[in-house]
Amino acid sequence: MNTITADGLTLEPQTAAHADEMFLILSDAALYEFENEPPPSSAWLRERFSKLETRRSADGEEAWLNWVIRLTGGELIGYVQATIRKDRSAMIAYVLGSRYWGRGYANRAVRTMMNELAGQYGVRDFLAIFKRANVRSRRLLDRLGFSEAGTELGSQIDIEPDEVLMEARQ
Repeated sequence: MNTITADGLTLEPQTAAHADEMFLILSDAALYEFENEPPPSSAWLRERFSKLETRRSADGEEAWLNWVIRLTGGELIGYVQATIRKDRSAMIAYVLGSRYWGRGYANRAVRTMMNELAGQYGVRDFLAIFKRANVRSRRLLDRLGFSEAGTELGSQIDIEPDEVLMEARQ
């Protein structure tokens, strides 16, 4: 994995060493309005990140690529991640601390990651799942050129009734 610098952001390959900084970001209650819950401790997060450093699923079928996002000044603000599947499509996700919302950072970070995935890993099809009520994620994906996936693709991906599957081609 490469460290990627673009548009005032640096995407660093996520490692266990990022756990303490990311724990502060992931402790933000606003992040859990629609799903999940914060990690129980920075030690737990460090262990999780250690497992993700393999960059592969247990069966070796998927690549797991995770980057933390830093501002040019060095402040860590969140992460982007991709699961590259056997068919060279990528499921993407992103989290930014709420104090960084609405500034274009997520758009720039996800776009930078997508460009890296296309250029370095041959990914052309991108997928994202979000809770239907999460209008911020919907707006971000719309700006990035995603559209709702058709029913054929939707039947192949396991999503909850309150979720939306979006897709984009690059």
